[in-house]
Amino acid sequence: MPELTFAEKLLIARRQLDLFQYQMAERLGVHPNSLTKYERGEGKPHAAVVRMFDLLCEQEGIRFDEFENAPAADAVQKGKSMKIVLAEKVSPATLAVFASEPGWEVIAHDQMKDGLAAALAEADALVVRSAVQVDDALLSHARKLRVIGRAGVGVDNIDAEAATRRGIVVMNTPGANAVAVAELTLGLMLALARKLPAATGGMHAGKWDKKNLQGAELRGKTLGILGLGRVGLEVARRARGFGLEVIGADPFVSAAVARENGILLLPLDEVFAKADYLTLHVGLTPQTANVINAKTLAAMKPGARIINCARGELVEDEALVAALRSGHIAGAALDVFREEPPKNLAYAGLDNVILTPHIAGSTAEAQEAVGVQIAMQVREYLKLGVAQNAVNLPSLSHEEYVQLAPFIDLAGRLGAFLAQAGKDGLEAIDLIYGGTLTELKTELVRNAAIAGLLQGSESVNRINAAAVAAERGIRVHEEKRESHRGGAATVLTVALHGSAGSHRASGTVIHGEQPRLIEFDGIDIETPLEGHLLVCRNYDVPGVIGKIGTILGQEGVNIANFALGRERTGAKPVKALAVVQVDEPVSARVLEALKPIEALIEATPITLPDGAQ
Repeated sequence: MPELTFAEKLLIARRQLDLFQYQMAERLGVHPNSLTKYERGEGKPHAAVVRMFDLLCEQEGIRFDEFENAPAADAVQKGKSMKIVLAEKVSPATLAVFASEPGWEVIAHDQMKDGLAAALAEADALVVRSAVQVDDALLSHARKLRVIGRAGVGVDNIDAEAATRRGIVVMNTPGANAVAVAELTLGLMLALARKLPAATGGMHAGKWDKKNLQGAELRGKTLGILGLGRVGLEVARRARGFGLEVIGADPFVSAAVARENGILLLPLDEVFAKADYLTLHVGLTPQTANVINAKTLAAMKPGARIINCARGELVEDEALVAALRSGHIAGAALDVFREEPPKNLAYAGLDNVILTPHIAGSTAEAQEAVGVQIAMQVREYLKLGVAQNAVNLPSLSHEEYVQLAPFIDLAGRLGAFLAQAGKDGLEAIDLIYGGTLTELKTELVRNAAIAGLLQGSESVNRINAAAVAAERGIRVHEEKRESHRGGAATVLTVALHGSAGSHRASGTVIHGEQPRLIEFDGIDIETPLEGHLLVCRNYDVPGVIGKIGTILGQEGVNIANFALGRERTGAKPVKALAVVQVDEPVSARVLEALKPIEALIEATPITLPDGAQ
């Protein structure tokens, strides 16, 4: 038979060495994107790459004789045959993605004669929807399993921690239903503008109530979008076709990306003030919970309308009901609720509210899309080692993971701290590694920091964080320094740069598991990075600390830790920093009570996870 191609040899060698794509790229000294092209047979590799590959094969004892002498149909399959288990019913198009791969064995849900556990004994991949529970007990039967694909977004039915311990990647399909959600959003806007529920209800009741059904056009109105991820951008693209002026707020999207999509990026308060229609497309975080409340509703135009196809917890129901009843908000369309299905629906009986039972992503096309997308992701991972939309950590040796885990946790906390303490308009991120981090694989540390920073964004995790940052026009720069800071042996610094200025935080891990903040915006400080924090900036004058403590005590806030630091630049007046760890979240009332302190510049509440994660 003809000699194997370079692409075939690459795939065979990587399979035998059990390397991911990025690891093989490192061994050959090429960019992972170039390796992907080589393995797909796209483009001719440079002679130096071929020489490096030949040298690698010689060093590792990889030979291709048995593949070159095998029958044509079997040549490469010895290097990449796979067994795929489809535990739930999938579409023919999903099945076809796997069936198109020569030598791959596909076990459908109705072909598992001895049960799922037995089918997984020699399986390389498992694909599920939402019905099958993938727990540690089931995974104990899957000795060879490398990847679990979830055809959908939620992974509540998969024990990702157990999968991670076993070195199994878990993937989902965020964004596959983005078009479906965007289309329903525009449909609900039209239904509100043209009073369609009242019109169809009247007709079914035998009424011809034309005079009371005068609507409004979308053309020329202003659409405000909170959250410019996949769904938000799809909404913006479609909204322009209706002649809407599109404005948006998202601290994790650069102005350049917004401009490319015809969106005017504004501060959140300006979006509330200017929007005729406001649609929500953000994830649920401490900062976005109840973002629609009495205060933000009062800031909106009289007669504005609100659409929520994201999360029910984004809306303070009592405040929205009051605004709808008063007429200040002309209408609302809600597809999501705090409790689903809702038992006591606060909006029942309001004729200016459209209610749908969480159907935004429920289209035949979207369900087909998630199935095909997960099949393609699983295929790419098995063939090329490319992990797309993974929700857990990629494979590391146990020793590497144990060494990295505390710093992955630290990075996520530093990112979340800066996201809450900083300003909007993020454009660039710097990460500086010191001490033992200079000798470790820091991709996961980097991604954890970015995921912490982008925590209010859609479907961002430690695997896809760098790709999401690039997609949003955020530059990421990394640097390793042998001697980063005195004192702590290993230090991680994360710095943000944006239109509103820059912020920088450094941290370390003590006793092997306790994350600590040791510097913030040039001021040395030492405080736990966990729980509820109050970050106070003030002028360094007598009495400020006492006043802060007194007010917190008067408001019933218990102080667990009080850390202090001040500038050493010699500039006047000297600025100081206090990070107060308290037992409960700092309320808006407490923040108002602190405002009269003259020397206090600002007080910012921050919430971080308890304990090491």
